[in-house]
Amino acid sequence: MRILFTKNFNKMMISKKLGSHFSYDFVEVIKIVPMQVEPFDLKNKSLIFTSVNAVKSFFENGFRPDENFTSRNFNKIYTVGMTTKKELRKYGFGTFKVTRHAKELSEFIIENSSKENFLHFCGNLALDVLNKTLPLQNISYRKIPVYETVLLYPKVTGTYDAVCFFSPSGVRSFAKFNSLNNIKIYSIGETTEKEIKKFTKNPIITSKESTMEDLLRLIARPE
Repeated sequence: MRILFTKNFNKMMISKKLGSHFSYDFVEVIKIVPMQVEPFDLKNKSLIFTSVNAVKSFFENGFRPDENFTSRNFNKIYTVGMTTKKELRKYGFGTFKVTRHAKELSEFIIENSSKENFLHFCGNLALDVLNKTLPLQNISYRKIPVYETVLLYPKVTGTYDAVCFFSPSGVRSFAKFNSLNNIKIYSIGETTEKEIKKFTKNPIITSKESTMEDLLRLIARPE
């Protein structure tokens, strides 16, 4: 089985998970460009991160959360995805709540954290799930782009049995010049799956855990 990953990964990690019955290539479909944002006071704010790139750009811009829970002004941190949580741990910070996707996070906030003031650090193409739901519930919410996602629109010439997608923007970039028909499709999560459905009626195999490890398990041992 020959697989195309629409993102670069460590080949040794892929090989270890999939074994010798698979061959694979990588193609970059988007480029991340950090934005310069002047750091400001995060006092009394709850922070939302929905991607690894947002976490990286946040700290590269010099922001620093206050995680001292004895302080009246400490920052609760909410994330979408375990990879985002793990990226925060690299900088020494924990997470108050982790969800699989933005819709689930929105529902949690409305049910449990409606009195907090939220700052959502994200990319310029971040989906408007939180922006469309939280303000309607009179929840204080502000989106702050800290990186730009540039779509590269590659033209793939090889023949593959399957393709794997990792973001809605990656789907849009790939689908501009490449067909999604007559090929097996894997998705990292439900949000990406919804975007794929705009371009094909093919069945989509989606990681319910929204992690690379679970996605590779699905590829190696299809259910």
